[in-house]
Amino acid sequence: MRDVLYLEEIEQAEALLKPQRIEVLRRLAEPRTCTEVAALLGQTPQRVYYHVKRLVEAGLAEQVAERRVRGINEGVYQAGARSYWLSPRLVGRIGRRRVRDELSLGYLLDLVEEVQADIAALDRAAPELPSIGVSGRIRVPPEQRQRFLDELRTTLQDLFTRYGGAEGDAFKIAVTCYPDHPEGEPDE
Repeated sequence: MRDVLYLEEIEQAEALLKPQRIEVLRRLAEPRTCTEVAALLGQTPQRVYYHVKRLVEAGLAEQVAERRVRGINEGVYQAGARSYWLSPRLVGRIGRRRVRDELSLGYLLDLVEEVQADIAALDRAAPELPSIGVSGRIRVPPEQRQRFLDELRTTLQDLFTRYGGAEGDAFKIAVTCYPDHPEGEPDE
């Protein structure tokens, strides 16, 4: 079972985004038959099999074994991953933006989507994943905002220039800067 399955196909999203299927998928965190899942959910095995079949077709679950019960072969199924990430491309987007304006919120959405896809593609079972995540808050008076943004860009461009050679391990850097929650709002 994978740690994370990144969903980029509309068919996968449609298969997943049904409450009954999500419940079936939760029960398939461990290998189970449709009969076992049906008993846990208080449903008929036929109804559960219908949902499991759709999950398997979408690549969200898989048959991991088969056993014979009272003369009938019964499949044993398991979820394909512990968690599923839905690509932002599948949610609320109509067309692609033509201009990638670094100062727009649309550009930030594109950047976050790119980072999400890149992280999902990493082999999390690899013994070493050299990475770093840094997050923090700063306060910049409005009159110094442009100076701050210029300084941040210059600092990053200096790093890109200094370490932008053709040799060594390749790393991708994505930095975002956006307005924080106004005072008094929850920090979630």
